[in-house]
Amino acid sequence: MDNTVRTGTELLWSALGGDPALVDRVAFTGPSGLLAARLPVMDLARATVAVAGLAAVERGGLPGKVRVDDGAVATAFVSERHLRVDGRAPVNFAPLSRFWKASDGWVRTHANYPHHRAALLSALGVREESVQAVAAAIAERKAVETETAVYAAGGLAVALRTPEEWAAHEQGREVAARPLLARERLDDAAPARRRRSGPLRVLDLTRVIAGPVATRTLALLGADVLRIDPPGNPELPDQHADTDIGKRTAALDLDRPSDRRVLDGLLDEADVLVTGYRPGALERFGLQRPGLVIARISAWGDHGPWGERRGFDSLVQVATGIAATEGSADEPGALPAQALDHGTGYLLAAAVLRSLTEREREGGTRLVRLALAQTGHWLTHTLPRYEPARHLTETPSPLGLLRHALSPVSYDGGPTGWSRPPGVQGGDDPTWGDPTRDPRADPATA
Repeated sequence: MDNTVRTGTELLWSALGGDPALVDRVAFTGPSGLLAARLPVMDLARATVAVAGLAAVERGGLPGKVRVDDGAVATAFVSERHLRVDGRAPVNFAPLSRFWKASDGWVRTHANYPHHRAALLSALGVREESVQAVAAAIAERKAVETETAVYAAGGLAVALRTPEEWAAHEQGREVAARPLLARERLDDAAPARRRRSGPLRVLDLTRVIAGPVATRTLALLGADVLRIDPPGNPELPDQHADTDIGKRTAALDLDRPSDRRVLDGLLDEADVLVTGYRPGALERFGLQRPGLVIARISAWGDHGPWGERRGFDSLVQVATGIAATEGSADEPGALPAQALDHGTGYLLAAAVLRSLTEREREGGTRLVRLALAQTGHWLTHTLPRYEPARHLTETPSPLGLLRHALSPVSYDGGPTGWSRPPGVQGGDDPTWGDPTRDPRADPATA
């Protein structure tokens, strides 16, 4: 196993409370160079998929290897792009979901859903749903001003920040101070399984990609997954086709007493509840049950000034400095996949499976919490990444102070560098050198 890949897998498995010895059972195969980016996106993808597999074999008591094929991983992390429905390609971003040039920087909006699109237009005072009209309105405003106004109207917009700006931001500091995921035991419910027979029952109250990827994974492993959406706000058709494979779906209006009673009955028989709405949005419904495994996913986390804000992968990339890192001086960039969504989804599935294993051994109602911003912080600050500076050095020479690459040839007892720097071209005598003299001690090279 590659050291970088192993490091990421070990870090995640440790965060999940898993037995360290199980990591040796992971086998990585497949082509290299996939999901190429400045940040270690492929390592994030491999590690999150690996721990989902480890959690599954641990819970099932299975003895074999966990196989992680890079080709399969890279394809799954852009599954929404590969989807075809009767040959038709999906619509992943609406025209108003994009980067915009503000008067002092860049803004990214998310307007795939009709209510978010209406809020964006209202905040900008734009009457027509036109790229040109929105571009003109944002060009007159500062980036943070646009962000504030759109969020206040119930829409979604985020100003582009550098990694340094995000680190200084109050929400960025909050994210940096907290662990990648939170795992809690809420009570002392009995350790016996809540239901003695039949498949695992998972109630899915999630949206978009991250949560649905988690529950799609649990469905793959044999769980009976029932997804619930509000009747007036269904999932986008292409996202439903991509992420609801293996599940059943239904519509319930939780503000209607009869539908609420149906949900309560479902919860009474559920093993797992997965929610993907902003923190606090579902608290009034009293969804906790003794012995339940509760998994919550959000964009920004449960704490800080943005704790109750909505958000999506593309917006988290922009706020946290990822888009600036992957971009250029002329325009922002993006990761080669919505890796925060997919990675958090597989990690959430692993957290659910590990919580079920612990619940069946030790009892207790279990709560796990993840956030896209925390996954982004893990990607940018914890995973080992290629840093050219680590493999460069400086050497004085007659040509001046050289910054140059270290040799990749390395072995125990071998040289750590060259014995002499380059001199003035053609300036040496055409004789063999003195083997007793160290040219690095020559004052002329100092």
